[in-house]
Amino acid sequence: MLDPGSKSKFASRTAVITGASRGIGAGLAQHFTERGLNLGLCSRSEPALASSDTTLSRKVDVRNEADVKRFAEDVSKQFGSIDLWINNAGVLAPIAPIRNVSADAFREHIDINLAGVFLGSQAYIHHVRETGAGGVLINISSGAAWGGYAGWGAYCAGKAGVALLTQCIALEEEAAGLRVHAVAPGVVDTDMQAMIRDASEEDFPALGRFLEMKRDDTFNTVGFVADYILGLAFDPAQKTDEVDVRIPNEKES
Repeated sequence: MLDPGSKSKFASRTAVITGASRGIGAGLAQHFTERGLNLGLCSRSEPALASSDTTLSRKVDVRNEADVKRFAEDVSKQFGSIDLWINNAGVLAPIAPIRNVSADAFREHIDINLAGVFLGSQAYIHHVRETGAGGVLINISSGAAWGGYAGWGAYCAGKAGVALLTQCIALEEEAAGLRVHAVAPGVVDTDMQAMIRDASEEDFPALGRFLEMKRDDTFNTVGFVADYILGLAFDPAQKTDEVDVRIPNEKES
């Protein structure tokens, strides 16, 4: 993990975070700005941090190709080459057995959680190829990418798609100087977790496990996740050739 006094290491670095209005995205934004990075933040609602000399914040729907491209261009114009791009924007709903999920709800979920990652990744790939400066692309994944949960059909399908999409990008863009990871951050106690705990056991049979985690407070903190991602991106000692990365349990590390 990073030395808490390492702010000066990141003063010239620029990171983009999608889905930066709440949850992990907002937490990453706050932690990264405290570390001294320049930030490009976007989300469908207002990002957690306002625009400033070191932050460009925009309302962007990651499903809109033109808006995502324009945002990448604007961040580059303000700060130069983008060192790290994190596709974090995503939703959990619908939580229900597949037999009860409407086609429209499923399509909307995949459009955000998978197509949105595709569009963000594509915009960053073009940026890296145009600048020739290299970079790190991190797509936020989940343990749900590798094992199914009853009631999470859409979420598991989307995250599995993100994991394999990321592997394909890694194969295609290594020669362009782009390092790519699908990062599962562990369980962080965000609004998404509150939504899980509000679900019925009928719709989500694994509910008890998440209630137990809340009771025992076994979550990863956003600060732990943020420093792990910064280390993965910029610390040679933490660099890995593995595309799929699972952030360890903070209480056990």
